[in-house]
Amino acid sequence: MDSICSDMKNATKRSKSSTKKKSQKGTNFFAYLFLFKMDLTDIKTEKEASNLTIGALFETLAPCSSQFIKTQCVTRNYEILICGGYFKRDCYSYHTLKDQYKYVCSYPSSVQLDGHCVIKCINNANDNANELILLSFGGQSNGQKKHTLIMKYVSVWDNDNVDNGNTSTNNDTVKHINEWVPLIDKDNNSIIIGINEEDYRGVRGIIGGNNNNLLFITYYPKNIEIFNLDTLQCIKKDVLPIVSGNWIRHHCFILIKDNTNKNNKMLLFCKNIGLSINYNEDNNTFQFDDLYVCSTIRLFNEYAYVYVNDVILFFDGNSGSFIDVPKAVHKYSIAENKWMKFDYDLIISLKGCMGILSEDRNYIYIFGGKNG
Repeated sequence: MDSICSDMKNATKRSKSSTKKKSQKGTNFFAYLFLFKMDLTDIKTEKEASNLTIGALFETLAPCSSQFIKTQCVTRNYEILICGGYFKRDCYSYHTLKDQYKYVCSYPSSVQLDGHCVIKCINNANDNANELILLSFGGQSNGQKKHTLIMKYVSVWDNDNVDNGNTSTNNDTVKHINEWVPLIDKDNNSIIIGINEEDYRGVRGIIGGNNNNLLFITYYPKNIEIFNLDTLQCIKKDVLPIVSGNWIRHHCFILIKDNTNKNNKMLLFCKNIGLSINYNEDNNTFQFDDLYVCSTIRLFNEYAYVYVNDVILFFDGNSGSFIDVPKAVHKYSIAENKWMKFDYDLIISLKGCMGILSEDRNYIYIFGGKNG
């Protein structure tokens, strides 16, 4: 991981800043706050869940100027960074205390996004606590040129650091921040995750490994691979044990790290597919096991999902043309391998929404999506 952070420094020095301030007009951005003040591990039955009212759980947030479907979000203190979406290149920062948005930057015009992935890199060196390194990849079908970009983000809410990417000093430490630039290695070679012949729409990625240097990637139709963020190389590819005719895309993919035996445990859900995936870092091997998926969510993907307190919450989803989206909220208990569908629903249906847990772990924010 230290390698990708150092490569970020080299890349930003060679990039030209092109960010512009944008206005905040329009009201077609869906944003909701799920008030997560209850202990989800104590909610055992649907009867108990029915005692909770929808008004006590959901709050509508201020709208943004853009409508995002299949967006990607990451947290930074009191900010949630909204990084593009379905054929949307603009990126914003939402301030959870101010309930306001600020424009950050846009993806390059050459990049088309249809289900991309943005992750927050962990800098073990911790060179600058005010900086956040983001990695963006995927979102293109087979035959399309893939993108792999990185961003050094400094808060747009702190005027002492940066004003929407424009600085009033020539100091290299604040130049060319808050913009997407190509990922390059130490020899200035461009690094691309994925090949043009692969379909990276609806790709998912999570960071694991004992040194937080392994990027686990799952993508259509049933692929899993590991990208080493230190060496900037793919170190393993495998095929998920999925029944013929089934596939994954816009799916749930989370990491549960086991520090005892150097295994990285992952869970994957998509429609009627449920998998427990264990990776042994010493042996570079995968182990796959099937997981039960409840009947009320088996037709769905493109749901928002959040992992917290040993459970996964699923919000809404997309069933394609089979049935109407029910605005449902599901809970999966990892320890009990047990599902539950709550009685209450989302305020409106949101296909392709994004869920993210606040850094204080008290709130779940749901951004984007399409109503209907």
